[in-house]
Amino acid sequence: MSEMKTFERLCLAMARPDFYPHPVSKLERRETHISVVFLTGDFVYKLKKPVDFGFLDYTALETRRRMCELEVKLNQRLAGGVYLGVVPLSLIDDEFRLGEGGMQVEYAVRMRQLPDEASLSNRIEGGRVAPGDMTLLGGRLAEFYRTAERGEEIVPYGGSEVIEFNTDENFRQLRPFVGDLLDKERFEFIVEASRGFLRDRGRLFERRVEEGKICDGHGDLRAEHVYFLDRIQIIDCVEFSERLRYGDSAVDIAFLHMDVERLGRPDLSLAMLEGYTESSLDYGIYTVLDFYSCYRAVVKTKVSCLSASGPGESLRKNEMEKRAALYLDLAFRYAVQFARPTLYVLCGLPGSGKSTWAKRFAEIFDLSLFSSDETRKDLPEYRNHSGPVAFGTGIYRPQMRGRAYSRILAAVQVELKKGRSAILDATFSKRKWREEAVRLAEDLDANILFLECVSSKNTLLERLGGRETEGGQSDARPEHLPGLFQEFEALDELPAECRMKIDTEAPIEANLSSVLSGVYSKKRAQVERVIGRL
Repeated sequence: MSEMKTFERLCLAMARPDFYPHPVSKLERRETHISVVFLTGDFVYKLKKPVDFGFLDYTALETRRRMCELEVKLNQRLAGGVYLGVVPLSLIDDEFRLGEGGMQVEYAVRMRQLPDEASLSNRIEGGRVAPGDMTLLGGRLAEFYRTAERGEEIVPYGGSEVIEFNTDENFRQLRPFVGDLLDKERFEFIVEASRGFLRDRGRLFERRVEEGKICDGHGDLRAEHVYFLDRIQIIDCVEFSERLRYGDSAVDIAFLHMDVERLGRPDLSLAMLEGYTESSLDYGIYTVLDFYSCYRAVVKTKVSCLSASGPGESLRKNEMEKRAALYLDLAFRYAVQFARPTLYVLCGLPGSGKSTWAKRFAEIFDLSLFSSDETRKDLPEYRNHSGPVAFGTGIYRPQMRGRAYSRILAAVQVELKKGRSAILDATFSKRKWREEAVRLAEDLDANILFLECVSSKNTLLERLGGRETEGGQSDARPEHLPGLFQEFEALDELPAECRMKIDTEAPIEANLSSVLSGVYSKKRAQVERVIGRL
């Protein structure tokens, strides 16, 4: 008798309640292309099909046993007390039995059954998830990746060459579906945007390697695999492929981020990201988040296309076709997000901390920083400048300030024309100067975000006073503050998605996580508006 026929007979036996040596409250069979799962009420039994798909070969019984054991071992990292072990399935007098004795024909992973209603996907659909829950989840994931296995054999999976191979493989496998199941224009944009990002921003991936972000992760971090019970339990990691499990922790986080957004709750995903970065201090995840989210959406597009083109009921095939289109749209939005440059404008009164924040942003995003103070010092008129002057006079008279803004925006223009994001550090107290920056971004099809740094008057006075002894690029002093307050025009003319305030009273690290999640949300809103016009 063939392996598959024996397996099918075994599944028929396991579909009977009397097969199990314990009470069965409700017996249910669930199936994927590589496994069959039997839910009994208290326990779950998961079998691996004797199949060969190329990327995995489970045709040998010994391989299935070994993979069951590995599945238990790996999943115990994130699901304590859920994976109970591996149990043999035997054939005695032509009857299948759970346990040893007779001829062992199969092995099953034995698990504690978790209630479906506790899964993150079901809780989201039922409106039973709060941002605080997601913040805790982000912290739990940060703890996992902090202690995850690392090593020389794992590190290469985070390199740009491996990532490029993986993305190109996905695109090759999707090509047969383009023009039929998939929109050709959007698909081609995703391909070109991904290759362009790898070419122009490949340094980001190498930096992630240098920072030790490459580890043995989960590989399939979806909302349906996360459960909120007495503690957060995360199940079903990939055991059959190190290639899918090894990589940047950002790949896993991006998969969950994409899945939660697919379920219509980007706010919950932002809460998860904030919890993750606050605990891990991995602020650089935002540099590759959209790229990896796009990558994961493309993988799900591929899986949906393959399911739609294979054998099965027409209703199921139609559902897979809809899913393929949905995931392609998600991939397209992420591609627009990482391909579209952003001009980050750190603005506010002198002493508000904007220069300090601008430098921190430049470090995190690995972007060029353009400062109005440095630009002003390059003006010929500055050569005869000898320090602080009365407000609105000398090098700081309106005409000279206008020239400084023109010069700095010209420098930023060069960067944006190359498709690169940039950071601008300047007061931008006048609406007319902000309008020039907005016009520049619009002309070059870029996002623009004004990040207004604010502090109390006492803090501003203290910081400006410190410049008498500490020095610095700016010549602003405490006596200039009344004039600066008077001339500063509120940013009310800017739409909500183009501006946000940063309270700089506390040290940067105290609220960097919330600021970065806010920045991501604003950029997402701008891209949504752009796509809505297409």
